[in-house]
Amino acid sequence: MERDWTDGHLARWLPVMPDLDPDIEGAITRAGELTRHLRRVREQALVDVELERFEYDTLHKLAGRGGRAAPSELASDLGLAPASVTGRLDGLERRGLVVRAPSKTDRRRVDVELTEAGRAIWRKAMDRLGGEEHRVLGALDAKERGQLSDLLRRVMVAAESGPGGRRP
Repeated sequence: MERDWTDGHLARWLPVMPDLDPDIEGAITRAGELTRHLRRVREQALVDVELERFEYDTLHKLAGRGGRAAPSELASDLGLAPASVTGRLDGLERRGLVVRAPSKTDRRRVDVELTEAGRAIWRKAMDRLGGEEHRVLGALDAKERGQLSDLLRRVMVAAESGPGGRRP
């Protein structure tokens, strides 16, 4: 079996902390390293498509709502004050990535809608990150990926039920 960075980490720490559980330390350290790796890939993808992180996050939440939402819904999704979202939307609108349009259900409300350009740039960033996710998890076959997902779900259920956890 090939060695990874975490194997070296464990080799350094086990003599210092003999009671360290190498399986727990290995799993947690690898999860953190994978998260950092994918974060670096995402940040590079955003540089490549000329999006700031906050712009990507806003487009991503909007796409997740079918491409159209009220600013207050976006604020809630992003965990921001509505005034903060207004500034973000102004910049995205100037770039032609979103438009404001009257609500289809409430004439008093204005919705925000992804433009074709907004959807295309969001999708381009998503495809770059998704490509790396597929490459990395391509080290596993389909059955192993399913097992990994199931095991991680069990770990996340335990995490979400503890202090500071967030429940679905």
